[in-house]
Amino acid sequence: MPKSLPYHPFLIESLSKNPQLAAAYITATLEEEAPEPELLKRALGDVAEALGQPPKMSPEQYESHLKKLDELLSKQGSDAIYNLGTWLKALGLKLTVAVCTDTEDNTEYAEIPAQLTVSLNL
Repeated sequence: MPKSLPYHPFLIESLSKNPQLAAAYITATLEEEAPEPELLKRALGDVAEALGQPPKMSPEQYESHLKKLDELLSKQGSDAIYNLGTWLKALGLKLTVAVCTDTEDNTEYAEIPAQLTVSLNL
């Protein structure tokens, strides 16, 4: 019988090799219709683990960055959004706003015709 491999190390390795995948991973999490409360924190933590490796960050900088995530997610309002943008920038990612191209989304959210996405900052 074949043995299974743990998923988390595979995920982190995949995200670290492909920052576009890391951006898509966060974007997919943000687009969840009924997300679990810890889902965003887990996804951001996974991306930090993958992209916060040396030489990008020292172990001390990485630990500090993870602590900032807890602070960031406890904030409300525009401060949380601006701080998330700054937090992601340290990992080489950025927040963007894009027009929804899905007609179903445009009809459902006619008053809000844009969505928040995460993109790679090269």
